[in-house]
Amino acid sequence: MAWSAEQYLKFEDERTRPARDLLAQVPLGEAGHVFDLGCGPGNSTELLIERFGKAAVTGLDSDDDMLAKARKRLPGTPFLQADLGSWTPPQPVDVLYANAVFQWLPDHLSLLARLMDHLTPGGVLAVQMPDNLDQPTHLLMEETGAAGPWKDTFAGGRLRRARLPSPASYMERLSPKASRVDVWHTIYYHPMANAEAIVEWVKGTGLRPYLTAAGAENEAAFLADYTDRIRQAYPPMADGRVLLKFPRFFVVAVKA
Repeated sequence: MAWSAEQYLKFEDERTRPARDLLAQVPLGEAGHVFDLGCGPGNSTELLIERFGKAAVTGLDSDDDMLAKARKRLPGTPFLQADLGSWTPPQPVDVLYANAVFQWLPDHLSLLARLMDHLTPGGVLAVQMPDNLDQPTHLLMEETGAAGPWKDTFAGGRLRRARLPSPASYMERLSPKASRVDVWHTIYYHPMANAEAIVEWVKGTGLRPYLTAAGAENEAAFLADYTDRIRQAYPPMADGRVLLKFPRFFVVAVKA
């Protein structure tokens, strides 16, 4: 599935806020080798460079468009194309940082445990993932998928992203390799102009697999049905805007 950096960056400030909050909890003053895993268009990489310096930071992503935008944004910063499901750091590193990427990977608990082995002593694994599958934005994708002429494509919920494991699962899996593991949720409330703005938001991430599966010939009808449902689920506030609730899950583990 191809991603669109342009679509993703329509809400850059909102998407970068949890990246900044994650980085604030990394307990290192200095780091010589830092990887931004699933760096996207480089907005999170930029934060890492501000914190640790340009020479320390490398971005990594699997998508051509995201990497092209990142390289244009941060010329001179190394950006690598790789599949996180099988990638291994070339040497022990100080920080492995991942903002909103591991939720897409099956059995990511095993991947995170494996990555812990590639940190230097005292190195940090810092991960943030959306935990919003029970929100109307995502529940209504399923309803729209089952409602139109495209419904056979969505039978069985095959596009549904797997739910995150419990917070205790991360603690139990990472603690044997760590001197400290912190897990927490933060719920963000984003004021959006209207229901259509919420649809534009999810078009950059969670809705993309659904639109791809529905096919170009059905995209307009799929979006119209989905937008109607979003409009009903997110009533306007007094000023006409709507409020998007967005839970996110954070993990920071320090290597023993």
